[in-house]
Amino acid sequence: MENLTVLGTGVLGSQIAFQAAYQGKEVVAYDLTDEILAKLTDRWEYLKPLYLRDLPDATPEKLDAAISRIRASSDLADALKDADLVIEAVPEVLQIKRDTWSKAGALAPSHTVFATNSSTLLPSDIADATGRPEKFLALHFANEVWRQNIGEVMGHAGTDPQSVDAVATFAEEIGMVPVKLKKEQPGYIVNSLLIPFMTAASKLFLHDVADVAEIDKTWRIATGSPFGPFEIYDIIGMETPYTLNAQSEDPEMREFAQILKRDFIDKGRMGRGTGKGFYDYE
Repeated sequence: MENLTVLGTGVLGSQIAFQAAYQGKEVVAYDLTDEILAKLTDRWEYLKPLYLRDLPDATPEKLDAAISRIRASSDLADALKDADLVIEAVPEVLQIKRDTWSKAGALAPSHTVFATNSSTLLPSDIADATGRPEKFLALHFANEVWRQNIGEVMGHAGTDPQSVDAVATFAEEIGMVPVKLKKEQPGYIVNSLLIPFMTAASKLFLHDVADVAEIDKTWRIATGSPFGPFEIYDIIGMETPYTLNAQSEDPEMREFAQILKRDFIDKGRMGRGTGKGFYDYE
């Protein structure tokens, strides 16, 4: 799998594209409009110093070479024409994902393998929309993929094991540590552990038990973790937590989602990727 197409160029989609190109893959970054894609230049400039900080082998020349291997396209047929693997990173809404895959499945070459980066949805919720469910599975990345480099590989009951193996191999080739799940699990391993933790922190915030900085400090000191929960929110970015919690059955988490929308998203405080979230990073 040398030719990757990434559907969606938000925080995670752009990171996946950049990481794959950094490791030598040819990448097409697809999004709905050229105006959205024009923002990728700023995204690459944001990522370059982080790679230089975190990866011993990173050099300005290697980073520029990675950018040269990324082509942007708002034409889905063009974006898919040479794809060996497609990774989808569109908003965490089932119908949006199914619609995206229905279009991609009709246009991609017959050999192409499909992977969703969905945070919580199951591959079996989406697979039939692709028209080739045997080639569909999940490849889940954690935010800051070059550093938090786990790659969770999860098929559904109808996924061809060869596709699972091929995607796990691809993940390793782009610097991930692949983990194959034995069965479908909402949230994989990472989010099955993370979401209850983040929910508990959100309720401490809602109930005004302590300030955000105090909650984070308590967790860091007591556990030795490098990040507290609200620092993790800033790493993840506000869009995915908002989308997930806006649909929650828990009224308190729906209330938290509205706070994220009103006090953060609407004010451009999208997380570390934009320089400000619960904290300022400038």
